Amino acid sequence: MSNLRFFEIYRNPEYLWLLAKGALISAVLTIGGGVLGFLLAVVLAAVRHYKIPVLAQLAAAYVEFIRNTPLIVQMFFVAFGLPLLLGYQWPFWAHALLALSINFSAYFAEILRAGLASLGAGQAEAADALGLPRWLSFVKVCLPQAVAAMYPSLNSQFIFLFLTTGIISEIGVTDLTWAGLFIDSRNFRSFEIFFTLTIIYLLMSLGFKTLLALLHDRLFKWKVVR
Repeated sequence: MSNLRFFEIYRNPEYLWLLAKGALISAVLTIGGGVLGFLLAVVLAAVRHYKIPVLAQLAAAYVEFIRNTPLIVQMFFVAFGLPLLLGYQWPFWAHALLALSINFSAYFAEILRAGLASLGAGQAEAADALGLPRWLSFVKVCLPQAVAAMYPSLNSQFIFLFLTTGIISEIGVTDLTWAGLFIDSRNFRSFEIFFTLTIIYLLMSLGFKTLLALLHDRLFKWKVVR
């Protein structure tokens, strides 16, 4: 135990800056991927819920494909495969954001689909009786209730996916994991480095959980607690 010297990390301003920058990049990409993924998930869930011909089958196939392939494979395909196929090149962080958004969308879409299915036909029939267009009925009546019902699942899935984002370092994104690997390559004190990363990821996860809980209280004041 006398060989543990955590101060070697903390007394170096460069290391502290790398960890802070990496944590910020991880947080921003996770939030960005979560928001974009949720928006795409809403479209996918709506298409499947209303059983729109062809599109519903394509959406189901997309969800199954993404949920049954590893994120790292998707990441490499987006970062290196798509640029070759389509002839473009983005910064690595943009490739990571796209891959995370795609990955998040499939998991969120399945959760939202289950939430919409749990509402039954009564909600949509009531909206139809009021003369609401189908899209407005979905946005104003069905979707808020589905999100409220499935919010704990969405919350847990978001945290789980955040904890998998460390692999974006594999395509050159200078996230928190990349910062830890860089520091480890300089001083070879692996235990101290990865213990520190564990604590940072834990604190970030708890921070996300707290923010999501506050967001729930703000968004769903109308929800009656039974």
